[in-house]
Amino acid sequence: MKLKYLNSDFFQRNRYKIIKEIKPNSVVFVSSADELPRNGDQSFLYRQNSDLFYLTGVNQEKSILVLSPNHPNLKYREILFIRKSNKDLETWYGHKLTKNEAKEISGIENIYFTDSFDSIVRDIMFYAENVYISTNENLSFSRFYNDSDLRFIEEMKFKFPLHNYQRLAPILTNLRLKKEPEEIETIKHAVEITNKAFQRVLKFTKPDVYEYDIEAEITHEFIRNQTKNHAYEPIIASGKNACVLHYIENDKQCKNGDMLLLDFGAEFQNYAADLSRTIPVNGKFTERQKQVYNSVLNVQKEAIKLMVCGNTINKLNIEVGKLMENELIKLGLINEDEIKNQNPDEPVYKKYYMHGTSHFMGLDVHDVGTRDTVFEPGMILTCEPGIYIQEENLGIRLENDILITETGNIDLMADIPIEIEEIERLMKN
Repeated sequence: MKLKYLNSDFFQRNRYKIIKEIKPNSVVFVSSADELPRNGDQSFLYRQNSDLFYLTGVNQEKSILVLSPNHPNLKYREILFIRKSNKDLETWYGHKLTKNEAKEISGIENIYFTDSFDSIVRDIMFYAENVYISTNENLSFSRFYNDSDLRFIEEMKFKFPLHNYQRLAPILTNLRLKKEPEEIETIKHAVEITNKAFQRVLKFTKPDVYEYDIEAEITHEFIRNQTKNHAYEPIIASGKNACVLHYIENDKQCKNGDMLLLDFGAEFQNYAADLSRTIPVNGKFTERQKQVYNSVLNVQKEAIKLMVCGNTINKLNIEVGKLMENELIKLGLINEDEIKNQNPDEPVYKKYYMHGTSHFMGLDVHDVGTRDTVFEPGMILTCEPGIYIQEENLGIRLENDILITETGNIDLMADIPIEIEEIERLMKN
């Protein structure tokens, strides 16, 4: 599908930003993600390496971007290698990019097939001193197999051992953190699709439906709006399941009187939305459910006010911890003596609120950036406080996506229902 907000100019600008940050006489390599085997002769649905997409817009496997801005041959300064198609490949797996199509998407003039990679790269490496290679350095990522990045590094170091190898991740992280207007519009569209799915869920949910029925409604709405992908595995957690933070079984029946925690988001053109809402299965909050829900909502509203330039996730977590303590006291879950005598490294509120308040988002739902990254205009983060009371089989989380601006912030999900009265009215209708 043709990109709605992103075009070749966007990807060209991103490559230019990279070139401005690297040392003279350098070459940059960014390769595509692996096709991951599912079973037998099938693979999981392909998802491109976010870095390669950010720089080219190409969603196809077996692709490699090479930037060599000081090379004497102008044709070798910017190259995209793509796989060469054939009749059998297209019979079984469909159309693959032509050189002209890859050029139109990426804005790269010089497109070659990967069978010429070795000969061209030998020429490029002769003139290069520094070699920048992209790897996944997200703090939440744990590498569990020899992926394409590692294999590429090993191969290059074996063939060209005396070059100076550099990390590209710190440069790309700084660039990807601050979203361009096109990226913001793309994320807004993902949010819009997510909102439509939530509105559908409000009309559908009732006692005795199954969690997977609700997931199916969400997926249906996503596909109707031209995206097959969830940005992450959706959490559809009723009753006590909501106290399991990463619950993804989504196979239990929703009981009358239970609350239903929903954590899901559409992925549109590789950019993520991330929403959490918690609703009553029968459409009506009990008094206790209202109390806990409003406590979470109060914390979220105050936390959003703190999401401004100069703050960090770590500082935000400290302030939200104080807000949460006050709400938990009101709910009768903790008392001031417990707070006074608590171990600072294990605060009492963590029994009922055990995760952080925010994370960066963009091309990945848990995007690049650390807890000490200082908020700047153009960054997008979540705000997602929650309270989980296992003794009451009750878990509530509310999550919105927040854009940092020079004058404060913009709640990208401000139009998605969140107040108790509105949720009850929409579910009743």
